[in-house]
Amino acid sequence: MSSTAAEERRLRDLRLMRRVKDRIDRDYAEPLDVEALARGVHMSAGHLSREFKRAYGESPYSYLMTRRIERAMTLLRRGDLSVTEVCFAVGCSSLGTFSTRFTELVGVPPSVYRQQTAPPTAAMPSCVVRQVTRPVRNREARAAAAP
Repeated sequence: MSSTAAEERRLRDLRLMRRVKDRIDRDYAEPLDVEALARGVHMSAGHLSREFKRAYGESPYSYLMTRRIERAMTLLRRGDLSVTEVCFAVGCSSLGTFSTRFTELVGVPPSVYRQQTAPPTAAMPSCVVRQVTRPVRNREARAAAAP
């Protein structure tokens, strides 16, 4: 294979890897696996894994799980979903695998992360939260501050 043909193939593979990465970013909550991703770009799963790792430094599965955990962190910080609900919302089908991977990437289990990052209003009754977090108009703020 000539160097021009090899370079063209390398660029084509990089474009395909970008498509795979974009699909993972967009469809992270869908049931994705390496075989499905490979079918989408007409490659074998092994070739896709090798090329993706060469392009991005990690396997497609690892990248997918990283995206899912990042999204799970956001949902857990919100505080309105249980760990199990977050697990399924980000596309994981096993709570055990989700918790293990979350702990590996974040350093603490999802339940601990949720407790540590819960908003200060998390323990308040909703009627008090509404009152405390109610937006204040500028006139009302000035009137309340006046002696």
